[in-house]
Amino acid sequence: MSVDVRTRVDGREKAVDAAQFFASVLPTSFSSFSDILSPAALWLSPKPLAVSVESETWILDCSQGTPQVAKGAPDGIETVTLSAEQVNELAIDQATPMGMFSSGKLKMKGDLATFQNWWLLIRCALDGVAPTLPGSVTFKDIDGEPLDLATNFTLSDSPEEIQHFLQEAGFLHLRGVFSEDEMNAISQDMDRASEHYFPGDGNSWWATTRDGVDRLVRMQKFDKESENVARLLLDDRLKAVACLTGDGHHFSDADSNRIEALFKPIGIVKGISDVPWHKDCSLGRHSYECCSLTIGISVTGAGPTSGQLQVLAGSHRAHIWPALLQPGLDLPELGLATETGDVTVHLSCTLHMAQPPIEKERRVLYTGLRLPPLDAEATNAARLRLREVREAASVSVSQPPSLVPAYSRT
Repeated sequence: MSVDVRTRVDGREKAVDAAQFFASVLPTSFSSFSDILSPAALWLSPKPLAVSVESETWILDCSQGTPQVAKGAPDGIETVTLSAEQVNELAIDQATPMGMFSSGKLKMKGDLATFQNWWLLIRCALDGVAPTLPGSVTFKDIDGEPLDLATNFTLSDSPEEIQHFLQEAGFLHLRGVFSEDEMNAISQDMDRASEHYFPGDGNSWWATTRDGVDRLVRMQKFDKESENVARLLLDDRLKAVACLTGDGHHFSDADSNRIEALFKPIGIVKGISDVPWHKDCSLGRHSYECCSLTIGISVTGAGPTSGQLQVLAGSHRAHIWPALLQPGLDLPELGLATETGDVTVHLSCTLHMAQPPIEKERRVLYTGLRLPPLDAEATNAARLRLREVREAASVSVSQPPSLVPAYSRT
């Protein structure tokens, strides 16, 4: 199996001119993909949105049944103001509405949901991937029968079944990967290392609890602080997880932030500790980097009242909002209750969230595995994937130059 869905490569994207994008590229793309856009537009029913760039304003509207673009004036409708650079980043998938919002650079009068809905339609027009409608994502086991999404595994189970489940569901729960003694030693390392981190050090996150206490919630580069964790990164058990998809997933270099140790306190009122629903590509760059693997190692167990991970099954196969829970979806929401030493795995495109603990605090390690750089053969495969997407929508790849990624042109 492969979870590599990359179709773009850095440095091979032609810069998009904002005026040309709204005057020509986007209207042409909306028209070309009208067959798959119309059902999505009907279901999403996005409000009209005015997009102002420099001295010009374009109106995005679905009142005719398919998305349309026309120059106009806001006239009281929701408005987003973008720079020419932001239009370019949006067009070539370097940024998303949520990415702009999270960075504090989104200037909008209206509801972020409206921009998110239009983002789905814009990405469909540019990439040929239809927004997901209710009932369109199904789950089958390796024999073609309905998949039990509550299934968990051990590393001794069939690799083929584990791989298939990950491909279908977008996540895994692996039981008993590490021992309680191993996790207890790491928990003690967390206590010792916490004295080496301080607010503003560039390697830690802090949050405030309801009693006014600033708490350390995330320690980055934790393999530098714990020999136990440094050895864990070389452990054959993690290597087995890295090899699940056959895509060559690997850790970042030793000087980077390869693994983080997290405390999950109760009663956070300020700061980032329990992150709401999001995909790891929610800020942008999905088509450049997905899917990476995120591995959670339960230093302590976690359940519904102690900070467990929640996932939206099948969301890695769904073109949906990249952050926040999109209304009307019928994808199953599951909590992954773990014991000490269990491991969770999710794809970077799987929508997930950290459930705030309310009875018992949690400790967990998180590490990520990246895909290797695209070589010439892989780049050609990416080009073919993009062609197949467009051909499936009965659209020629002979699109305007700024629409098709440079590496996928003939």
